[in-house]
Amino acid sequence: MGNLYSDAGLQISWSIHLLSFIMLFLCVSFFILISLLRFRMARPLFLRIMQAIEQHDNYFVQKRDRCGQLGLSCLQKVTAALMMISYGVPIDFMDQYIRIGESTALESLKRFVIAVVEVFGGEYLRSPNEHDTARLLAIGERRGFPGMLGSIDCMHWQWKNCPVAWHGQYTGHKHEPTIILEAVASKDLWIWHAFFGLPGSLNDINVLHRSHLFSKLAEGEAPQVNFTINDHNYTMGYYLADGIYPKWATFVKTITNPHGNKRKYFAKAQEAVRKDVERAFGVLQARFAIVRGPARSWDKETLREIMTACVIMHNMIVEDERNEEDDFHYEGIGQLVRPTQREVRNRTHELHEFMQAHHNIRNMETHSQLKEDLIEHLWQRHADLY
Repeated sequence: MGNLYSDAGLQISWSIHLLSFIMLFLCVSFFILISLLRFRMARPLFLRIMQAIEQHDNYFVQKRDRCGQLGLSCLQKVTAALMMISYGVPIDFMDQYIRIGESTALESLKRFVIAVVEVFGGEYLRSPNEHDTARLLAIGERRGFPGMLGSIDCMHWQWKNCPVAWHGQYTGHKHEPTIILEAVASKDLWIWHAFFGLPGSLNDINVLHRSHLFSKLAEGEAPQVNFTINDHNYTMGYYLADGIYPKWATFVKTITNPHGNKRKYFAKAQEAVRKDVERAFGVLQARFAIVRGPARSWDKETLREIMTACVIMHNMIVEDERNEEDDFHYEGIGQLVRPTQREVRNRTHELHEFMQAHHNIRNMETHSQLKEDLIEHLWQRHADLY
């Protein structure tokens, strides 16, 4: 009789352990599925990021403590960081959601964004190379703007925990402390340029003068751009911008009060295409609520890493969800770009060469001529596009 009760108890014990294991497996699987849906990225991309970070930073490797108990896994730490980034939830929320302490969640967030920048920054936050430039120019040509490389604008991120001594410096037209992100985006919402960290009291022109947007172009290291409009040759690409930006050869702005059908049509087309960067800001904030709501960190460097990591993951999602059928085939469009070897590019070895390139970028006559040529080009060749 004793052996019978002993065997029955053993079977019940094993059944309970098996049921607990099955429930744990189902909960973890459901948790992963819900997390992937909430993080706005596909499962392969999520696993790719998690595995790369685990290999890059030993902090995310699951270890045993002195008692032999397994600590937090890489999945838990990455999930905690992504929950705070995607939903902007407070740190103590992680204690109830995935059983992780506040200090560990904060450390996971800081290490996660740094690892994302170090591992993926070189690929997903690069300046356009010759292949990228050719593709961007082909897209611009089909939209009626030959030579266009994207659209530019600035976004403000509210800084809730800005030190009181810095409030005057970081408070601008938003009437609250903010930090500015300058970005250039293309039609597919890929962000090609991100310059973050300047105080909110500055305007877009002040940010432009401090950013590195045209540094490679001035130094002669940018891919060469060559296009022709109305029998006028141009050797620099341009960005669509709003009215506050200066009248440089590298910017094309709208017409404030257009007169005549041609100018009205140009203003309509320019304002429609320039919305690419606005849409990129909207999608970035929709995917990562941490940059939509007020920033709660005290450290500006941590905020810089968070914003940079969000831009990188945004570009990774754009690449992962890009529809190849909608991609533009640029190989037969014409000589928009002349690929050159890196060592034979026209670098500005002398100061006067750099100053001449700097002058060409800010040439107001080229700006006016380019706008007039684009007005005629749109009216003559793309009259039904917008």
